Amino acid sequence: MKFKILKEDEKSKARLGEIKTAHGKIKTPIFMPVGTAGSVKTVHQHELLKDTKSQIILSNTYHLYLRPGLDVIKKAGGIHKFIGWKKPLLTDSGGYQVYSLSRKRKINEKGVKFESHIDGRHHFFTPEYAIDVQRTIGADIIMAFDECTPYPCEYQYAKKSMDMTHRWLKRCCNRFDQTKEEHNYKQTLFPIVQGSIYKDLRLESAEKIAEFKRDGNAIGGLSVGEPHDIMYEMTDIVCSVLPWEKPRYLMGVGTPINLLENIALGVDMFDCVMPTRNARNGMLFTSQGTINIKNKKWEKDYSMLDPSGTSFVDNMYTKSYVRHLFKSNEILGKQIATLHNIRFYIWLMEEAQKQIKLGSFTKWKNKMTKALGNRL
Repeated sequence: MKFKILKEDEKSKARLGEIKTAHGKIKTPIFMPVGTAGSVKTVHQHELLKDTKSQIILSNTYHLYLRPGLDVIKKAGGIHKFIGWKKPLLTDSGGYQVYSLSRKRKINEKGVKFESHIDGRHHFFTPEYAIDVQRTIGADIIMAFDECTPYPCEYQYAKKSMDMTHRWLKRCCNRFDQTKEEHNYKQTLFPIVQGSIYKDLRLESAEKIAEFKRDGNAIGGLSVGEPHDIMYEMTDIVCSVLPWEKPRYLMGVGTPINLLENIALGVDMFDCVMPTRNARNGMLFTSQGTINIKNKKWEKDYSMLDPSGTSFVDNMYTKSYVRHLFKSNEILGKQIATLHNIRFYIWLMEEAQKQIKLGSFTKWKNKMTKALGNRL
């Protein structure tokens, strides 16, 4: 993987860049739709590619490991061939499940014992095994195995967890460097900065992660319930330490406003279930603010879904019709909303790229965040 910075914003830390992977180039800043089990819910791969113009998607190691299983993916020739996706793909290591499935796991220095949410069987993930699994899955960018601490989190627990994450990282790097790709193309390993909401821990973790000199770095453990201003503060601290010349990936973030504010702090990559999950519940993100399409106010609104939108659904269907689909529990309503939201997030990243290139990012960002906060 190679990364180059094409332009920097003079009034913020935003930067325009390009990542080159074995499956193609990615313009940054970029948002990655989440396809946890190898599928972005309700969306075909060709729609992701042609309509939403997604450049890279994310899948989850833990879920793919459980179902369909490594043997199925390996025999298919890797995750790209298995799901029919020819562009770049990133896998999370399963570390987030250490956090989200806290009632079904036990952690020790060796690794994590999971109880499957599917059938109750027990599985044991070590840092080494997390790398082995991701080698078999075959994503372009793979993540180190870490523990994502909850919010709120006591300082001593956050420090203990961070220190263990650093020790796990060394084991991940050793395993990655000692093994070869299984699918005849290069993979890249990203470490993950932890430290909860504590400035000194975040600083320490960022410095430690930078010492490993990998091709890119991630920021984890945020967007887990902490106030947005704390998220921005932690991101700013970490980005001031992580190598300037390498891409920075903020995991699990967030709202459209979150994305723009963190781009201004120097973040290059994002993923989040928000645009797809919220879409399935009837929430649409637009450049004028958010819409709850299930509200009665849209019942006889025959205007297009989003006249300023750039997905084909935006000028194909009316608000009244999409509301009807949700009220009738028709799957098409969720499909339309999902396509709209993903395309909006990608469009927002394209506009950010454009504004950075023009030298007007900060002015545009300040104007845009005000509009995005509206409830329509």
